[in-house]
Amino acid sequence: MEQYKIPHLPLGYDLETKEVLKQVNRSNKKLAELKGVAKTIPNERILISCLTLQEAKDSSAIENIVTTQDDLYQAGLDNQSILVSAAAKEVLRYREAISHGFNLIKENNLLTINTIKDIQRVLVKNNEGFRTVPGTSLKSSVDGRIVYTPPQDIDTINRTMNNLEQFVNDEKLCDYDPLVKMAIIHHQFESIHPFGDGNGRTGRIMNILYLIQTDVLDMPILYLSRFITHHKADYYRLLQAIRDKQNDNFKEWEEWILFILKGIEETAIFTIDMVKGISNLMISFKTIIRPAFGKKYKHDLLNNLFFHPYTKIEFLMNDLSVSRPTASKYLEDLTYMGLLEKVKMGKENYFINTELVNLFMTRGEYGQQTGETIITHKEIGNSLL
Repeated sequence: MEQYKIPHLPLGYDLETKEVLKQVNRSNKKLAELKGVAKTIPNERILISCLTLQEAKDSSAIENIVTTQDDLYQAGLDNQSILVSAAAKEVLRYREAISHGFNLIKENNLLTINTIKDIQRVLVKNNEGFRTVPGTSLKSSVDGRIVYTPPQDIDTINRTMNNLEQFVNDEKLCDYDPLVKMAIIHHQFESIHPFGDGNGRTGRIMNILYLIQTDVLDMPILYLSRFITHHKADYYRLLQAIRDKQNDNFKEWEEWILFILKGIEETAIFTIDMVKGISNLMISFKTIIRPAFGKKYKHDLLNNLFFHPYTKIEFLMNDLSVSRPTASKYLEDLTYMGLLEKVKMGKENYFINTELVNLFMTRGEYGQQTGETIITHKEIGNSLL
């Protein structure tokens, strides 16, 4: 089979077909709705924290880095602990990389090669940069055969990445809708495959950051990895179809773009539902806590319970600037009110917002409950002992 040659962007034909534009409109409507719904939660850190952890889990699962929601929340309490699984640490690094990339985009609104390298560095914890040694190939997980061989020499990698950087940041180069461009950018990056490790995860973070750069979204809350995970075979088939028919692949490009656009629409619908769930739960907590605490009530207390689904005294002390006895009393009172579950692990007590945790577990799977069992307060406690 002829070796796939990375095309120079922009592509030589118009991919904004009638069907593509119809789907663009549907996807953009849902993204606009999501953007509005997200503003119902005043503290964006809460939403980003909740949703990026879910994205980190789903994206890592594509790379067969599998962990549970419970493991991740425990790891968040003390991610330096030797008890934290390697998979959980990998997933938390992904969340760290999203946060790092988001901060860089907010600073200069450019998605540059240096930004992409920085994201990958956070993911894999090394400074190797682009591949310089030949021999990289992508193999089938089923039979081990080589499916695709990306560029092997550093000159080609640099040239194609420079072209991709220009395509991403120069609006005059191509006037496609940002969602169409995102689909092209994602395919191009995954085909260049510039790094020795972390290409898939880096590429999926780029998707999120590009939507923020182009003002489609204000924050990283649309996690496409969930859609990809549940259409994994189609995702890889469509990626490769463009490469296999490189001399006449207009229809393959159109099919790929429609796939990504439909994924955006579907994921936006799911995320709207999730954000509404978080917002409603926060309102429910507030209506109970505020009258019970009276003048002692602080909105930072509510924020803490949703920013840290698994919280502890030290977190409350830092967030509310209160003494240890005061933080301890707050958490004990909230437990007595039935809003938190107190669990002892080792010598420390932890307090779990089980309603929030169950919200992610019941809505986190594809239109149905997750494979993980919905946990009860008692079961969480037992799992930490």
